[in-house]
Amino acid sequence: MNKEIATPVRTKEILEKHGFSFKKSLGQNFLIDPNVLGNIVSHASLTKRTGVIEVGPGIGALTEHLAKSAGKVVAYEIDGRLLPVLEDTLAPYDNVTVVHQDILEVDLEQAMAEHFADYDQVVVVANLPYYVTTPIIMKFLLEKVPVTGMIIMMQKEVADRITASPGTKAYGSLSIAIQYYMDAEVAMIVPRTVFIPQPNVESAVLKLTRKEEPPAEVLDEDFLFKVSKGSFAQRRKTILNNLQTSLPDGKAKKETILTAFEEVGIDPGRRGETLSVKEFAALSNALYKDFSGK
Repeated sequence: MNKEIATPVRTKEILEKHGFSFKKSLGQNFLIDPNVLGNIVSHASLTKRTGVIEVGPGIGALTEHLAKSAGKVVAYEIDGRLLPVLEDTLAPYDNVTVVHQDILEVDLEQAMAEHFADYDQVVVVANLPYYVTTPIIMKFLLEKVPVTGMIIMMQKEVADRITASPGTKAYGSLSIAIQYYMDAEVAMIVPRTVFIPQPNVESAVLKLTRKEEPPAEVLDEDFLFKVSKGSFAQRRKTILNNLQTSLPDGKAKKETILTAFEEVGIDPGRRGETLSVKEFAALSNALYKDFSGK
């Protein structure tokens, strides 16, 4: 049996064998520590009844660990140069399918039906390219596919923002958008030394678990995220000032906005970072009929 992919020596051998060079534009940082990979996979609680979607398998280091624990792994790789590498490194595993496609262009509903119809649950496990972390997470959430959880390596600063609580500096519209759907916690901090090449930033593994139901009912989720994003446009300004600028005709409709605040019992002099997800939900519902354009 081949030695594990995720060791410095084997990784170097694989890269040299295939003449592979890293593309900075694709944010490629490969993991070279089997213990870290084992730890990531343990947070996913995989069984043979679990299907896994992986994004950016690289040379297959994490994929190999997933294949040993999960029923099936479907890995999406955007870099065509890695396809022959993956074909080679993952040859021992017949439960892995590598798809050459940008995950942001995948029809997730169709992919779920095609690959995972026979599985009890599907989770996303990935060492994501840091420059597209947020769009990828939001794609899975907004397309409403039945993914029960996500275990994702990302820049620590982004993980801190996603898990932040109201009233903290890191809390913002990203925290609200993700916490509306998922419980979020930082599972582990990962040192730079376990990557090749080493990233310039600290990394963390984020564990997202789908909530049984959202923390509040909203009339329109897109409008909720629009309101929360607008409320943080300038962090030093009050939520009233920010919404007057960000909502259509906000300045002219100041009284309408104030009425909405009064209706839900929120002080318009507060700043966006002090409002909970529930408060944003109530406020967006109160503003909906006058500002959603629907």
